[in-house]
Amino acid sequence: MSAQEPLAVGLARGVRALAGAPLPADVLSAAQDHLLDAIGVGLAGGAAPTSPLGPALGALGGGDGTVLGRADRLAPASAALVNGTLIHSMEFDDTHVPSVIHGSAVVVPAALAAAERQASSGAELAVAVAAGWETLVLLGLASPGGFQAAGFQTVAAAGPFGAAVAAGLLASTDEATLVSALGICGSQASGTFAFLTDASTVKAMHAGWAAHSGVLAVDLATAGVTGPAAVLEDRFGFFASYARDAEAPGRFAALLPGLGERWALPEAAFKAYPCCHYIHPFLEAAERLRDEGLAPDDVAEVVVRVPDGAAPIVCEPWERKLTPASDHDARWSLPVCVAQVLLRGRLTSADVTGIASDPEVLALATRMRAEPWEDSGFPARFPADLRVRTTDGRDLHATVDDVRGSASRPLGADAVLAKFRDNAEPVVGAARADEIAAAVRDLRALDDVRELTALLRPAA
Repeated sequence: MSAQEPLAVGLARGVRALAGAPLPADVLSAAQDHLLDAIGVGLAGGAAPTSPLGPALGALGGGDGTVLGRADRLAPASAALVNGTLIHSMEFDDTHVPSVIHGSAVVVPAALAAAERQASSGAELAVAVAAGWETLVLLGLASPGGFQAAGFQTVAAAGPFGAAVAAGLLASTDEATLVSALGICGSQASGTFAFLTDASTVKAMHAGWAAHSGVLAVDLATAGVTGPAAVLEDRFGFFASYARDAEAPGRFAALLPGLGERWALPEAAFKAYPCCHYIHPFLEAAERLRDEGLAPDDVAEVVVRVPDGAAPIVCEPWERKLTPASDHDARWSLPVCVAQVLLRGRLTSADVTGIASDPEVLALATRMRAEPWEDSGFPARFPADLRVRTTDGRDLHATVDDVRGSASRPLGADAVLAKFRDNAEPVVGAARADEIAAAVRDLRALDDVRELTALLRPAA
């Protein structure tokens, strides 16, 4: 990439080059695992009591695109919208920790919709998923923490670009058209954190809208709509508007030559709990204290040291976090989620139902207070520091250096498969879950992705 070349041109050229070679073995394995995890989480999200968008499906029109767990068929962009929303709806989808990107909730629905329309192979789907993921990570790493500080969820703002890369590769889009699609994405980026104020459920749609935007951007560019090539670095461009970071274009330019040489997807973290990822290490710390003999009645006070970048999301305002407006709202409440684990030793999808009105959980949450943690290492890692003063005067302490499931502490393929089964089997049954898992785990053997997407709908 020359010094004067727009960043989107270098990105389009780089991702198109990825389609010309097989994925490294570890990247292919990671793409398969994250695809499987996303499908399982999306199936569970569609079956949840508070599943979003269900009543709205009729307004989205018909088509041939698969909707996870449903017989409904939608146009590809609409299918991506619904599936991304379902995958993101339970806060159970994966994250690349340093870039704070929920990649699969955007890239997987966009790639599935595009691959199904094109009758792409499983190998082509895997490349599209990996390329979309790498795009999102580069965008997040260009301004770590910058989007959140400006009030935007990173995956919502950056998501359309990753989705467009995935959809564009599967459509064999030429370089100029893909550049225009990326330019169009800059006018579709969105997703503020305002949902935290009143527990709005629109947050689940952040990933779905990003997936929809990327698929639609490729369609529009293919039809002749143009977008600015300098969409990322322009004075009114993506980084200036959404991260307010003048140095971000330079960081992105420095990262771009590593595309296809250094892969981020194998580093992405799987979630072990259905709540905001920033809370996870605190839940593990609470589990450790329980395992060491701490009983709920022993707790006099809990002090959590919280990274400065995470506190606005999971701790502020503290009074509201102590009384979440709904079970959905409770997924972003550090005190309520930690209280659930201290009280019962677990936080599963079933445990979230009713948690916002559980008197024992809420009472224990009031015994907590938060302190700032300036030198935590966040967001390069998600750590936790939890102290408990007991009723008999003991001081107990548990720390977690980085979240479980991250690159430093991988979950492992067997655990990913077990999580998929837990999510998928109640929806599709054990036999169909086995078929889905087998198809994803041997993705390169699929000549037509429609063999997989057929398994994601109810049996005829």
